[in-house]
Amino acid sequence: MTILFEHANILTNGVNLHVVLAGPENGRPVVLLHGFPEFWRGWLNQIEALAGQGFRVMVPDQRGYNLSDVPRGVGNYSLENLSADVNGLLDHFGLEKVCLAGHDWGAAVAWNVAARFPERVEKLAILNVPHPDVMMNFLRRSPRQMLKSWYIAFFQIPWLPDWLMSRGNFAPALALLKNSSLPTTFSATDLQEYRLAYANSQGLTGMINWYRAILRFPPNRPANQRLQMPVRILWGKRDVALSAEMAVESLKLCERGELFYFENATHWVQHDEAEAISKHLLEFFA
Repeated sequence: MTILFEHANILTNGVNLHVVLAGPENGRPVVLLHGFPEFWRGWLNQIEALAGQGFRVMVPDQRGYNLSDVPRGVGNYSLENLSADVNGLLDHFGLEKVCLAGHDWGAAVAWNVAARFPERVEKLAILNVPHPDVMMNFLRRSPRQMLKSWYIAFFQIPWLPDWLMSRGNFAPALALLKNSSLPTTFSATDLQEYRLAYANSQGLTGMINWYRAILRFPPNRPANQRLQMPVRILWGKRDVALSAEMAVESLKLCERGELFYFENATHWVQHDEAEAISKHLLEFFA
């Protein structure tokens, strides 16, 4: 079956977001949120699988990425703004409630949307990022996780990381993907598409500002951090940046949570285990 991809530009929360849509318009709505340093294409396999089974799939390039707006100023990338973008996306399409999935920074946004706007999330799927409370606790108390997260401190430096990672037609940014993944995770075609996406956003500053904003503009903590909707956490255990112990601690904050490990997958679990992740999402969201 050939899946047709539609492209739309919508105004939400003061920014224009490029959104990829697939599947029948009357299908059950699913929103997929990508992380750093990807864009909508990071969910390519899952878009095709979900749309092919009748879901209406919506995948935005989040602010700062690819064809979406890249507003100036670190404050524009606060978790509150990023979550409000998603809330506005649902408003634009007239959706009261959706199934929501996020990977990496997209998972951080998804956790926050589910906590702040629980009435809008029917089911939540999380890939390789812990609950925000768990992440903060581990960064404060775990020397091992502090060491793994060295890049967060590096990204706080003004302009230098942006410049370094953009050199050589974004060679360092692509090396980050290759060095943290399996040899088969990203094809040459994938890497070229990522390079084009970085050029579309005039470099990496918008993306890196997500890291700056989380420390400079920490989100207001919702009164209740425990999630009531069904949550499925899917975690590649060969993640070089995030300890798998955090997945267990995150599960404890979910009233109806499940955790599935993928022993041979890296941080890029939806690429490494594309078919298995798609099956999980199809089963969970059905």
